Amino acid sequence: MFNQGSARMFSRCVQVLRRKLQVSQVRYLSDRGFNVPPSAEFVARVSGIATMGKLPFQSSAAGLDAAFIGVPIDTGTSNRPGARFGPRQIRSESFMLRAYNSATRAAPYESLMVADIGDVNVNLYDLKDTCRRIRETYREVLQTGCIPLTMGGDHTIAYPILQAVAERHGPVGLVHVDAHADTGDTSLGEKIGHGTPFRRCVEEGLLDCGRVVQIGLRGTGYSPDNYAWSREQGFRVVQVEECWYRSLVPLMEEVREQMGSGPVYLSFDIDALDPGFAPGTGTPEIAGLTPVQGLEIIRGCRGLNLVGCDLVEVSPPYDTTGNTALTAANLLFEMLCVLPKIKYYD
Repeated sequence: MFNQGSARMFSRCVQVLRRKLQVSQVRYLSDRGFNVPPSAEFVARVSGIATMGKLPFQSSAAGLDAAFIGVPIDTGTSNRPGARFGPRQIRSESFMLRAYNSATRAAPYESLMVADIGDVNVNLYDLKDTCRRIRETYREVLQTGCIPLTMGGDHTIAYPILQAVAERHGPVGLVHVDAHADTGDTSLGEKIGHGTPFRRCVEEGLLDCGRVVQIGLRGTGYSPDNYAWSREQGFRVVQVEECWYRSLVPLMEEVREQMGSGPVYLSFDIDALDPGFAPGTGTPEIAGLTPVQGLEIIRGCRGLNLVGCDLVEVSPPYDTTGNTALTAANLLFEMLCVLPKIKYYD
């Protein structure tokens, strides 16, 4: 039985817990002035509005150092549709994320002001108009100095995003992780689609071609050397066979040297991973990268001058367990953790 002193102590503990619950039920700021997602120690993961990592929603990028933004389209898809639902599902699965990176000891929410700024208002009936809308939205985001972390959507979106990025930063280096080179010229007579974005980027001078690496490329092709065009532009092509059975830490040391101190964009197609790990995508190819290798690539970008990142091609209709979207959410968090100015604990 409790004595009177024990009862008073118990009452105080209950009051403290109630105060914590009340604070955690809303989006709140830390004492350092950064947005901090509520902890699942006090707020149920399944509660609340679905934002990336349970971060606050903000209607613009004003005042932010980095922002998660969705581009829900699959109008440029050549095979299985459904990527238009990718941003929504990634946000739902991101409730498992916590505030710190236990492996790298990164503390993004003690370093940068971050929020979820919602989705681009795309036109599902007109891909060219959608590209215009994406480009204009990203111009506004980048004008604030904010670094966009994008949830796709099919890979078409990289083209208008890079148009806006290059307007601000000039030609950028590119770390492109994918099963496919996405350097086709046309598909069914169309110049814009998820298989063509990086050819369009080269044609418009958006990329610093000597600072482009494509990792994980594989699958059957339309010619004996499906990646000849990439090599002719000066890209470094790392086919998946070079990645089998090994750590990619040494590769990323070489990539960091290749990229130097100039601005770099990171584009990660979820189909770079083997479909055994990430089946929820539109154009899967067997014998891909592992999630461990995906983490090695992203963590290997630490120290680069990253000016934007995307994670694309999550198709929830083919993701029956939610594991593909969960993996995507974690990879996006890892991208946040390697942005410039992130604090790391020793």
